[in-house]
Amino acid sequence: MDILTIGLIIALAVVIVLLIVVLVMIVSGRNSQRNQLAEQATRLNDQSTRLADQSTRLAEQSTQLSDQNMKIAEQNLRIGELNRQLNESMAQVNTSLGEMKSLTTGVNDLKRLMTNVKSRGVMGELQLGAILDDILAPDQYDENVAVKGNSERVEFAVKFPAEDGGFVYLPIDSKFPGDAYINLLDAYDLGDRDAIKKTSDNLKRAILKAAKDIRDKYIYPPYTTDFAIMFLPFEGLYAEVLRLNLVEVIQREFRVNVAGPTTMAAMLNSFQLGFKSLALQQSSGEVWDTLEKVRTEFGKFSGSLNDVQKKLDAAQSELENLVGTRTRTLQKALDKASRGDE
Repeated sequence: MDILTIGLIIALAVVIVLLIVVLVMIVSGRNSQRNQLAEQATRLNDQSTRLADQSTRLAEQSTQLSDQNMKIAEQNLRIGELNRQLNESMAQVNTSLGEMKSLTTGVNDLKRLMTNVKSRGVMGELQLGAILDDILAPDQYDENVAVKGNSERVEFAVKFPAEDGGFVYLPIDSKFPGDAYINLLDAYDLGDRDAIKKTSDNLKRAILKAAKDIRDKYIYPPYTTDFAIMFLPFEGLYAEVLRLNLVEVIQREFRVNVAGPTTMAAMLNSFQLGFKSLALQQSSGEVWDTLEKVRTEFGKFSGSLNDVQKKLDAAQSELENLVGTRTRTLQKALDKASRGDE
């Protein structure tokens, strides 16, 4: 081969190599672009995922904000309700303070009343009279009764029916040892055990003395029942008597029953029921007596009817005799007269 041919072959090989290199570069560039596009796509997917996560978080935060707003609204409502209740409570407190002032004034008046012997005696008598008036009829009890015929008069006496048609008195007297009771209440307020023991003993002695006075002054059989009732005008005082176990002692030793306002009303209601039962028994006895009289009179009437029946029978027989015998005699006489005329 000549040098020119060899040169052409070398040039052609160089061109082919260059073409191959260019093709390789073109393919490598495309692959690089593909890789870059893939990486960009991956980055875009990651960004989309992050955006979706952020949207989710934003939605959750929005929900939380809504919940918080609702809670805040509820708290505002509760705060408003609390303010309203607070205002009402303050109004009630102001009202209660006014009532406490009035109550304090009333308590002071009550203490002054209870420290006055005459006033507290009248108070117990009025309360007892109100209970009697509310439960019994006016003709079932009397006031200021001299059961022994002397100057000693019991405040009230209930009329109990007697077997002879009359009645006997049940004495009821109100007692209120105010000084002893008030001293005991003061000892309770102080919480002094020794003072409570001392004032309890004083109250016990006062109650026993009152029961003895009622027994000696007002129990006088057969003009009264063989027992009486001591009325205590305060439930608290009656509760102290129960606490001191004095009720049975007074009943046993003095034949006096102790009653507070509630117990007194219950006793009088039972008395009223007994009075009604007795009246019903008496009415039943009167009805029975009337029926006995009617039965006796009816027996007499029946006997009279029998006598009248017998007389009627005799008159009927006599009438039949007159109608039969006399009529036949007259008929014969008329027959004879008729034949004689012929």
